Amino acid sequence: MDNTDATYQGIDLEYYLPVFKRLPLTVTHAKGARVWDDRGNEYIDAMAGVAVNSVGHCHPHVVKAIKEQAERLIHISNFFISPSQVELAKKLAQKSGLHKVFFANSGAEANEGAIKLARKYAHSKGRGGEIISFTGSFHGRTMATIATGKQSMQKGFEPIPEGFTQIPFNDIAAAREAISDNTAAFIIEPVQGEGGIHQIDEAFLKELKSLCDANDILLIFDEIQCGIARTGYFFAKDNFGIEPDLLTSAKALGGGVPISALLSNEKVANAIDYGDHGTTFGGNPLATRAALAAIEVIESENLETEAAEKGQWLKSKLEELDKSHYDIKEIRGAGLMIGIEFNFETKPLVKYMLHHGILANATAGNVLRLIPPLTISYGELNTVIGVMKQAITELKKQ
Repeated sequence: MDNTDATYQGIDLEYYLPVFKRLPLTVTHAKGARVWDDRGNEYIDAMAGVAVNSVGHCHPHVVKAIKEQAERLIHISNFFISPSQVELAKKLAQKSGLHKVFFANSGAEANEGAIKLARKYAHSKGRGGEIISFTGSFHGRTMATIATGKQSMQKGFEPIPEGFTQIPFNDIAAAREAISDNTAAFIIEPVQGEGGIHQIDEAFLKELKSLCDANDILLIFDEIQCGIARTGYFFAKDNFGIEPDLLTSAKALGGGVPISALLSNEKVANAIDYGDHGTTFGGNPLATRAALAAIEVIESENLETEAAEKGQWLKSKLEELDKSHYDIKEIRGAGLMIGIEFNFETKPLVKYMLHHGILANATAGNVLRLIPPLTISYGELNTVIGVMKQAITELKKQ
């Protein structure tokens, strides 16, 4: 397929800040698990806008809700109450078992809010404000959130904010050793996304939770990518039966519309005061109505079960492949959040798949990340596997 559009690519290069290495594709419309470019070429989407379009592109129920809301009220500010915001807060609190909700616009904003709230609670208890994260983590690209992540993302942005420490993933001894009177919270992804689809060890997580409780240190779950039914549970925390003190959500929450949420238990919420945090756009009527509609789709179409069953099927099909022939090192993940680690860089693989009708994603250097819409069919998943196999075979000949 010829995906090059010199007109749009030229305008993009001239006017857009060069922070993305774009693939040569101009997308004009999408439906379900399919997208089309401006030349009429059709693609199967195996990355869902980076785990955003979990109910599929332009789901009719979400589209209808957005249209109806846009005709009534788009924005009013948080000085007033909007029905859809109240309804969504109640819905998320009930589904999570947590007590209070704050809405923002992006995952990074939700994590910034979690850091602020954790520090406010720690200070109320006479502790410092140190936030401990884990190797391989990704919590956003704001100044505070890059301080929790890879050093490569910090280069050129110094001075990096203080009060952040990073320790090895799944290492309880390192966690125990890192604790001091300055420690406010641990922040962790139940399944690392950008880091290469690494799932947290359940025994480690249980010990970490006990360690936090014993020292009155908060546990923050970043479910920006792995939440909202992606792993087979609405919240990824329910894979482990462990309740964090704070939980952040975004990406799939709005069905494609930007929205994020910070969920808190009662004890932490009690530490916040009026004026301690805020947002202009966060939780506006349009975004919250879209999120309610997306959740209604997840519930009515039983997408938690769909994610679990399709993910298990996909992993079993991948495990059947000849690992030595396809240079596969490891297959890992939960639900429809699958990482295939190869013995080679995966960006060429992604480009080849693109030119053969599949949108996929390379991460962590040598990992192919498959995070399709939860509504994707088994036939479409089978096509993704077939094109991947074809791509690897052809690339090995070069």
